[in-house]
Amino acid sequence: MLRLTTDQKVYFTLRLAVAMCFIGHGAFGIITKPIWCNYFALVGIGHDAAYRLMPVVGVVDILMGISMLIYPIRAVAGWLVIWGLVTASMRPLSGEPFAEFIERAGNFGAPFVLLLLQGGFKIPVKQWFSRMDDNVVIKASTLKMVINCLSVFAFLLLLGHGCLNLIEKASLVNQYNSIGFHDPGKTAQIVGVFEIIAAFSLLIRPFKNLLLVFIIWKITSELFYPHYEMFEWIERGGSYGVLLALWFAVKKAPSGFIVFPWKNINKLRIS
Repeated sequence: MLRLTTDQKVYFTLRLAVAMCFIGHGAFGIITKPIWCNYFALVGIGHDAAYRLMPVVGVVDILMGISMLIYPIRAVAGWLVIWGLVTASMRPLSGEPFAEFIERAGNFGAPFVLLLLQGGFKIPVKQWFSRMDDNVVIKASTLKMVINCLSVFAFLLLLGHGCLNLIEKASLVNQYNSIGFHDPGKTAQIVGVFEIIAAFSLLIRPFKNLLLVFIIWKITSELFYPHYEMFEWIERGGSYGVLLALWFAVKKAPSGFIVFPWKNINKLRIS
């Protein structure tokens, strides 16, 4: 039976997360999600043309996601960082709350950290088009960067989702109503406060036990969308992946190794 090291668990978790995110996102392109028309309009593409282009974008996203499962290369992961940032940015640019952008930090955060595990960004051009190394060994200095980056991305995605609850985003309120809450607006407020507290707790210090609670919460709470539940859940793979990869990374770190994401302590070493 194949046994993965903790380092490999971080790596494969992020690979799967990236694939889920872009396969789920691509599915909505094929379904032709109406709100996408707002994003195409930002670059001057009209309603009819947007509906013709959505399946094309969807297919490309799905192929990129599948490639990360079958034959992952750094160039694809790099493109997905950029594409994740662009698509997330389109939401506030089209008039949606800024929280919509930061709530999608996992979309670009997962491929970003995946690249850190594969030697970072200062590598020869040829290596960008070579297959990623599955036998990952995370050095002490890299582990610090991984934990710090994952903590920041986890903070952003929880903070963003919490803020969307506090402003009672219609789809979230409808979600709570559909599963039987009598006062979905109040439920959204309570959930929002919980998620914002969770976000800051991870930014201050990502404890393993608390992380496990947040992972279970995120995975289960995303199951209750009224429409296209499975595709919605799959698309948020970046969020689960960032949290789960952070949990594995924290498990690897010895006592006293975890540092605040905004600080750097060079005296710590892994024996």
